[in-house]
Amino acid sequence: MVQTRDEDGTVDPRRRRARRRRRPLPLWQELPLLLTVTFCLAVLIRTFLLQVFFIPSGSMTETLLVGDRVLVNKVVYDVRDPLRGEVVVFRGPQRWATQLDGEPEPGFLRRLTATFGDLVGVGGTGEKDFIKRVIGLPGDRVSCCDEQGRVLVNGIGINEPYVWRDSPLDLPPNPGECRARRFDEVTVPPGQLFVLGDNRLVSQDARCQGPVPIDNVVGRAFGVVWPSSRWSALSTPDTFANVAAPPGSPTSGPQPVEPRPDGGVLLLLPLSAAWRSSRAFRPVPPSSAT
Repeated sequence: MVQTRDEDGTVDPRRRRARRRRRPLPLWQELPLLLTVTFCLAVLIRTFLLQVFFIPSGSMTETLLVGDRVLVNKVVYDVRDPLRGEVVVFRGPQRWATQLDGEPEPGFLRRLTATFGDLVGVGGTGEKDFIKRVIGLPGDRVSCCDEQGRVLVNGIGINEPYVWRDSPLDLPPNPGECRARRFDEVTVPPGQLFVLGDNRLVSQDARCQGPVPIDNVVGRAFGVVWPSSRWSALSTPDTFANVAAPPGSPTSGPQPVEPRPDGGVLLLLPLSAAWRSSRAFRPVPPSSAT
C-alpha cells in the first residue's frame, strides 16, 4: 500500500509534484492564449453562424439607416428557402457589381484592417454586398402598379408599410433605370429572387438590375444591433399572407423551423460546416452592405 505521508507527517513528494503541475499559468502566458481562443471562436461564428454588416447607403431607409449595424443569420437558408418580406444580404451578381467597378483596389493594409473590422462589425464602405427586401420568389409574377400604385405579386396588390419614399408614378417604366415606380411584369426565374429596397426613390434594385441568385444570398438580417438607440428586430411582415404560391411550389406541409440566433442555431454548426465545406471555395466578402 502506498503511503501518502512520511512518518514525520510530511506530504508525499509525488503529491507535491502533482500540485506543482496543476499550478495556474501566469497572466503573461494566459492572456495571449485567451486572446487566441477568442479570435478563433469569432472567426468560426462569423464564417458559419452570424455576421454583423454595416449599412453605408440610404436604400433601406427608414427600416435601416446609414451607419446601422445589422446582425445576419448565415445558417438559416441552409435549412430552408427565403420568404417574401425578409431582409437579406447578398453578394451582387455581375450586373449589380458594376455599380462599384470604378472604385480603386484597396491596399494590403486597408484589406487587413477591413478584415479585422469585419469580425467586430465595423467594416468600411465600398464593398460588393447588398441588402434588400425579398418581394418575389422563383416562379412569382411581379409587376407595378395596380390602381392604388401598389406592387403586384401573382396578381395581388401588396400593402407595404415599410416603404418610406416611393418612386413617382408618372414616369414610364424603363428597364435600364430604377427611377420609375412602374415596371413591366417579371416572372422570377428558377433559383432567383426579386428584391427591392424600402427607399424606392433611391434604391438600385431588381427593377433595373434584375433578379438575384439565391446562391448569392449570405443570410437573413434579423436585427439592428448598433447604435444602441436603434436596437430592434427586423420581423417579417404579414403583408404577403394572401399571395398564392407560385406554380410548381409546395403548398402544404409543416412550415420550416427557423434556427434561433440566440443559441438554438448552434446545434446546426456541425451540419452547416460539413455542408459548406462540400461546396466550391468562395472568397468571403467584407461586411458592408449597400
